[in-house]
Amino acid sequence: MRIGELAEQAGTTAKTLRFYEDQGLLPLAERTPSGYRDYAPDAAARIDFIHRGQAAGLTLAQIRQIVEIRDHGRAPCEHVRDLLDTRLSDIELQIAQLSALRDTIVDLRDNAAHPEPDTCNPDQICRYV
Repeated sequence: MRIGELAEQAGTTAKTLRFYEDQGLLPLAERTPSGYRDYAPDAAARIDFIHRGQAAGLTLAQIRQIVEIRDHGRAPCEHVRDLLDTRLSDIELQIAQLSALRDTIVDLRDNAAHPEPDTCNPDQICRYV
């Protein structure tokens, strides 16, 4: 399948497919006698996996590790589980940090609910932040 056909089928662009090849996410496509890329039928499934991995928050480097494990004939299940465990821990930390930030902003906003400009210290930009 030619690059344009694959791009359309996968919902991406030819430029992205060339980038995936350069990054080792897609195997190098065979070439037609006229030099056009000719992708194997399973390329669309690999691109779908790349997109699903990105949607789960995996980096392209992590996705490349997974496909390399598979390309070497091994099941990447344990590696994927470990990556997802790490990603989940990162997200839980981000949620905790965002929750703490939200609480801080609520407190700041509550303190600024009834501003008193006449009592502002001219040496401060704003006492509410």
